Amino acid sequence: MSYCQKLRELLARPEIIVIPGVYDCLSAKLVEKAGFDVAATSGFGIAASTLGLPDYGFLTATEMLYSVGRIAQSINIPLIADCDTGYGNALNVMRTVKDAVQLGLAGVILEDQEWPKKCGHFEGKRVIPMTEHAGKIRAAVEARGDSGLVIIARTDARAPLGLEEAIARGQSYINAGADVLFVEAPQSVGELQTIAAAFPDVPLVANIVEGGKTPEISVDELQKLGFKIVFFPLTALMAVTEVMSSCFRHLKEQENTANFPGLMNFRNFQELMDVPKYLQIEKQYQE
Repeated sequence: MSYCQKLRELLARPEIIVIPGVYDCLSAKLVEKAGFDVAATSGFGIAASTLGLPDYGFLTATEMLYSVGRIAQSINIPLIADCDTGYGNALNVMRTVKDAVQLGLAGVILEDQEWPKKCGHFEGKRVIPMTEHAGKIRAAVEARGDSGLVIIARTDARAPLGLEEAIARGQSYINAGADVLFVEAPQSVGELQTIAAAFPDVPLVANIVEGGKTPEISVDELQKLGFKIVFFPLTALMAVTEVMSSCFRHLKEQENTANFPGLMNFRNFQELMDVPKYLQIEKQYQE
């Protein structure tokens, strides 16, 4: 079964799918080790970890696809990739989607922001015309061929144009062939309810950014509302950043790490990286 088929099988089940955000191969391997069924790349996290820059459209298509391709190869679970706006018009979207299929991705997220885009929970977002993004979704559907790649259409219209416009756009993108709808950054439980009521038969995404615009309600509540996927895109990035900051402060002040809590055992890290397996392979070819 391909990763696309696996993701579609999970979407067909009644349970909501909890999907952590990852930004490199290490975080992806930890998601798999923890027992999650799917991982999703965070454009915010990749921009921060590879460029040291905010999610302001600084990443090129080449940089993003290179990063997500390596991540996909490092794990044995489906990977959904944040592909921003598709990096141009419908023709560029087709190129992006074809590359995504070749990289073995299970799904892609395509949003309707103007380029350069911003993080969905930042201020100052602007969106392209609804008809233009619907055309990009149709192009994505055509470009995936018979791969089964899951197309997740995202609209960022809630902030600049209001919830009613976001819902209208969502319907347009589903009509264009998107498999899943992602209305970014609803600002209350009531708005989440309105979105769910407007799309009773469509797989819906909720995106929980700690400290962001969407209320941090439980996964169980989101499932009861009718959502199918809940992303936690920045949780790991924020956690790791806090721990590393504390670690470096401790090292600077104490000039040692002897009493710093929470460091992974070196042997356990070697096991996570499959060092024993590679040592055995190396030995096999030396003999």
